[in-house]
Amino acid sequence: MEYILKNGLVYDPANEINGDKMDICFKDGKIVESVSDDAKVLDVTDKVVMPAGVDPHAHVAGPKLVLGRLYRPEDSRRGVSQKTKVERAEAGFSIPCCPTTGYRYSRMGYGTVCEAAMPAMEAKHTHEEIATIPNIDINPLTLFGNNWFVMEYARENRLEDLAAYIAAFLRVSKGYGVKIVNPCGGEAWGWGKNVHGYNDSAPYFDVTSRQVVTALAKANEMLGLPHSIHIHPNDLGHPGNVPTTIETLDSIRNIAKSTKKAAQVRDQTVHCTHLQFHSYSGNSWKDAASGADEVAKFVNKSPYMTCDIGQVTFDETTTMTADAPMEYDLFKISGLKWANKDIECETSSGIIPCIYSPKTPVATLQWAIGLELFLLIDNPWQVCLTTDHPNAGPFIRYPRIISWLMSAPRRMEMIDNGEVHKWSHKRTGLAGIDREYDFYDIATITRASAARIHGFADRGALTPGYNADIAVYDVNPNDFDPSRNPEEVEKIFTGAAYTIKDGQILCVDGDLVATKPSHVLWTDVKGWEQQEADIVNEIMPFFTQYYSLKWETYQVHDHYLSNPIAVEAPAK
Repeated sequence: MEYILKNGLVYDPANEINGDKMDICFKDGKIVESVSDDAKVLDVTDKVVMPAGVDPHAHVAGPKLVLGRLYRPEDSRRGVSQKTKVERAEAGFSIPCCPTTGYRYSRMGYGTVCEAAMPAMEAKHTHEEIATIPNIDINPLTLFGNNWFVMEYARENRLEDLAAYIAAFLRVSKGYGVKIVNPCGGEAWGWGKNVHGYNDSAPYFDVTSRQVVTALAKANEMLGLPHSIHIHPNDLGHPGNVPTTIETLDSIRNIAKSTKKAAQVRDQTVHCTHLQFHSYSGNSWKDAASGADEVAKFVNKSPYMTCDIGQVTFDETTTMTADAPMEYDLFKISGLKWANKDIECETSSGIIPCIYSPKTPVATLQWAIGLELFLLIDNPWQVCLTTDHPNAGPFIRYPRIISWLMSAPRRMEMIDNGEVHKWSHKRTGLAGIDREYDFYDIATITRASAARIHGFADRGALTPGYNADIAVYDVNPNDFDPSRNPEEVEKIFTGAAYTIKDGQILCVDGDLVATKPSHVLWTDVKGWEQQEADIVNEIMPFFTQYYSLKWETYQVHDHYLSNPIAVEAPAK
């Protein structure tokens, strides 16, 4: 069918549309310039219309989610609801079951989510979970930062071989891009160690984090992948980690962006994830303070980089990451139950519950630093809204974060009334920032910037020819002041008036009315086929000797994929 959204107030930053009253037409799942007189009219007069949300960094599928659900049954008992004619039963809070994940994103008006850490060895199961998450498209990022082959190619500066290896393993895992987590630190964890700086070496490999990251960045641009390298730097969560963060990002400054077609959508050569966790000054938690001002100044003068925040939401949640030594550190601090895993020759991982209480100094410091970064980074196109779900809080708290960003009085109320610990103003500069986001800014950090950063050329905007992924919110910005109504802001963004995915109406007034299968997006590198074959032949003896899986069972075959969309990275 063909539809027309009538008289909406459109916020579409990619097309520089800022609250204009206009109609949006779509037909056969795509945005179109116009429709016939037979089109079904959806009256959205004076309601906010945006592209559907794009989450650039979350953990929603894969074995780590399964392990989290198994060892945290108390979390699975939260958020339980009975099945309906439309949806299956829901369960879980910070690590919801797969169908629940799709439902909850739809209610908020989201259409695409990046699964931000997929080990190639566990890619099959990740894709199996993606196939059971409805309503949202998912692009998984393959982990490379502690891969044995990567470290050897980086040490020997074999950049063309490294590029061929990346191309081959994106094909093997059906991954979308290059993810780097605590480079060399994950490998060190296999020996009970960690790296504590950008120039530290992985044990027994004689290669530094710097060599691994810069080599991967150069290879990424050599291939012209749609997304830049996506990095979780060393020293996450450690007081005094600002110098490591800045040194890591600064090392990419002179690496030129590819001119190949697939890379032309994005502007950056490096995306730093959950920047809040990498913005601490001090020497220990006794003197820890915000380093957000220094980090934000660096971002503001570095147009080649982008970031998402990892905003703390003051919830009991579950942390899960390939940064296993960091999880062990958290276990030693909290004493809470802890799970650990080594994924042979590729990466590590860890899981532990975490309680972010607004009454505790560290959680409050983290909360304030995240908001500082949002408010001190000048260009909304360089920053995205995330909680690093579920690490700093569940994604269902995005509307609450939006209310904090749009209301300086609400932030000050939390500080002045003692809702949050006094570290919020004693050790950060949040109380002195009066900047407020408007609806155009919110559309940028939750849709347009994330889509551009990931190199999407079919979503994140209401451009004719793009997917008809649209969200409508029941608010008229012309007679509504978000600064004075933060609770209403949260309510508005929690339940979309309409969520439309690929032209299908999935949500009406915050309630699901339909579901649809997900799509998985992966990158198909063109022009490197012979180099890929050569590199696979080269590694095969080592693979056969040291991996527990046979090559034939290691690869993700097409039947594991949920309605795949292959994004081509062309040779030219």
